[in-house]
Amino acid sequence: MTRKNYPYLYDTHIHTSPGSACAHNSGAEMAEAAQLMGYAGIIITDHNWGGNTGIDRSLPWEQWVDCFTAGYREALAYGQTHDFDVFFGYEAGYRGTEFLIYGITPDWLKAHPEIRSADVKEQYRLIHEGGGMVIHAHPFREAGYISEIRLYPEYVDGVEGINAAHSFSPKSSHYNPEYDRRAIRYANEHSLPLTAGSDCHTTDLPGGGIAFRQRLASVQDYCKAILSGADYVLTNGKAVYDKKGNLLE
Repeated sequence: MTRKNYPYLYDTHIHTSPGSACAHNSGAEMAEAAQLMGYAGIIITDHNWGGNTGIDRSLPWEQWVDCFTAGYREALAYGQTHDFDVFFGYEAGYRGTEFLIYGITPDWLKAHPEIRSADVKEQYRLIHEGGGMVIHAHPFREAGYISEIRLYPEYVDGVEGINAAHSFSPKSSHYNPEYDRRAIRYANEHSLPLTAGSDCHTTDLPGGGIAFRQRLASVQDYCKAILSGADYVLTNGKAVYDKKGNLLE
């Protein structure tokens, strides 16, 4: 019943091999796999210069952006010929803490090289000035590349409360459902919207993401839906949750 009422499922956290050193498939391959699985669309969120990027950081800035967005452009080309929504975002790293950035464009990145040296507060200001949104990705994940858990409730617009890598399969290297439970509590304590995504680096997609009643027209549509409190549900690919992280089915 839930899927019938919310037929448009989007994966908001997807990595591709051109942009993310830890990913294994191209943008086109990720888009095709997601469409075959029943998604209405995906948001490409490759690791930026502060994370596990696949792009040489010594490249001139505009060239770096062009290389970094290659996976997105591949996925977009697939989407344009297959009636499949592909939107741009990225995963920003700051000393191991990561944020999902939505609502800005590759051209915006080219025009704002100062974003490379921004701290969390400055990132929030710049992304907001650009019309974008900052979501704290998997805030309670524990991993070798995360030296400590840092929380910035005043400098994010929402929290990734459901990350399929934490709860879909024990085979995941990041499997620990408690990470999501803590993220949901944290978001609710600070009245921050919850989001969900697969955080997938291969075409073996678990099915995580956000399902809406209507199809999204753009990444700005996505931002507006999250920030305005639109009607949607969250999933890790197995279970479905309401906007507050309560189990529905």
